[in-house]
Amino acid sequence: MTRMIMIMPIVVSLVASANSLFRDAPQSALELKNPFTRGDAEAIRKGNELFNKNCASCHGKVAQGNGLVPSLTHGPIRSASDGEVFWFIEKGSIKDGMPPSTLPPLLRWQIVTYLRSLSPDAKKGSGAKIPETIQFGSHSGSEDGVILSSQGIPPPPFTDYRFEKPGQVHKILSKDLPPPAPDTSVGNAPDVVPRPKNAWPKVPAGFLVQLFADGLDNPRLIRTAPNGDIFLAESSTGMIRVFRGMTKEGKPKQKAVFLTGLNQPYGIAFYPPGAKSSTKGSSDPQWIYIGSTDAVLRYPYRNGDLHVRGPAQKIADLPHSFRGHWTRDIQFSLDGKKLFVAVGSNSNIDDPDTTPGEKDRADILAMDPNDGSDQRIYASGIRNAGGGLAVNPANGELWCSVNERDGLGDNLVPDYITHVEEGGFYGWPWWYMGANPDPRHLGKHPELKNKVLEPDVLLQPHNASLQLTFYTPGKGKSKFPSEFSGDIFASQHGSWNRSIRTGYELIRVPLHQKGKASGEYEDFMTGFVIDNTRVWGRPVGVTVAPDGSLLVSDDGSNSIWRISSDGATSQRSKIRTQ
Repeated sequence: MTRMIMIMPIVVSLVASANSLFRDAPQSALELKNPFTRGDAEAIRKGNELFNKNCASCHGKVAQGNGLVPSLTHGPIRSASDGEVFWFIEKGSIKDGMPPSTLPPLLRWQIVTYLRSLSPDAKKGSGAKIPETIQFGSHSGSEDGVILSSQGIPPPPFTDYRFEKPGQVHKILSKDLPPPAPDTSVGNAPDVVPRPKNAWPKVPAGFLVQLFADGLDNPRLIRTAPNGDIFLAESSTGMIRVFRGMTKEGKPKQKAVFLTGLNQPYGIAFYPPGAKSSTKGSSDPQWIYIGSTDAVLRYPYRNGDLHVRGPAQKIADLPHSFRGHWTRDIQFSLDGKKLFVAVGSNSNIDDPDTTPGEKDRADILAMDPNDGSDQRIYASGIRNAGGGLAVNPANGELWCSVNERDGLGDNLVPDYITHVEEGGFYGWPWWYMGANPDPRHLGKHPELKNKVLEPDVLLQPHNASLQLTFYTPGKGKSKFPSEFSGDIFASQHGSWNRSIRTGYELIRVPLHQKGKASGEYEDFMTGFVIDNTRVWGRPVGVTVAPDGSLLVSDDGSNSIWRISSDGATSQRSKIRTQ
């Protein structure tokens, strides 16, 4: 099998309606018989080897999926016949970026047999162990060393994990973008492994990293309540957790499970916005809103609640499906009159003109917060902002963090962070970063060419930028130096569609105390990558704790990290104002 086939997902779109064959397979596929019986130990063993070699780079070591690449342990594949799955592996799906398999039929049947052996409860990260004393940054020997030596230093302004370090400044402009190179696009999903004993996140001088909480299960978005409690979405378990207080060791004083039984919860927001703890001249929040993958729900809430106090009210149904981007971040306008909901695309690059599944997706929606009425598209052409929305508390401006499209090469298309203009169009799927046409839709919608808005800050392509927050120091002893006030911090979950990985960090976007970005961003917390195959951490969420420290959720190590300032005068070089 060629390198391209090895690295692309073998079953990237496992979606079929209840009344049709799996992936529109022909009737003849139902008649295909698997020569191996269910539970054939030798076939499963060989199928596992073949899967690890040809499929795991995108589907994961235990077939748990990755982004748009779905899990193979649940969903439509579980009800498809062996013949239908075998047929689809052979046929592939060019539209979804998956070439047909050239493996001999017997080997394909072994992969099918292995897939049938997987438990629906297979857990991400349950795979290979690594030595506790591994030397970080070592690339000698092994296939990893060959890959890196053939790549050399990335062309500026692009970079990769080897050159990410706290305080390093990057700036990418549209003029720096290379031509599309879809033939060079690769799949390089990480093997997420346990944290070695000598591994710890790295931050700039003058800052300290502590482990706030661990032993979590898929910790995703994290948000601070008006009274200072910290709320966390555990998306895989359908749970919302809450943490209260801070010990001298940087640990929570109290922990509780606030809510369970949700469908992939992610976004969390409190209403009315701006409400604080009971003080003169302010009002307490009355509701906590949850953005699950298929709906916006709200529950009655009062400051200090550690457990949900009443049943859910559904505010709005949201577009959703088994495949595609599932995270739904939510935010309120400062005046409380609008509820913003980010809904990512259902695909990498499907044309909404011909794909009904893309209706009202790749958009930021706006609606009435009380009943979901007056639902409309606030901004469009945004492939996936579901991982991160934020409202600037200084001026009410909506910002988002966006995962752009894949499949055009290592250095296309940049992810980005930008303020969002009402009615704005940001290009997906026909254009990107201004008037750059996507070659897969060449010639379509020329009337939109000059309407594409360019983002404020271009990030490394395939960084997978997720939650962002504005830094508001408050009055705590752990607050950052004044130069950070009003800046954006954003978690970068890390690449899979890149030959040498990038991301896996927390970044800072300076707004220069003016609320305006000038294009730069800075590596702030790094150190989660071991080599080009293995990582031990993947930042997802970020929020400001009441004492001025930052809390960063990490679904690689299933932890929350705390970053605090030592209070000393910063000696770092300030990012230049453009």
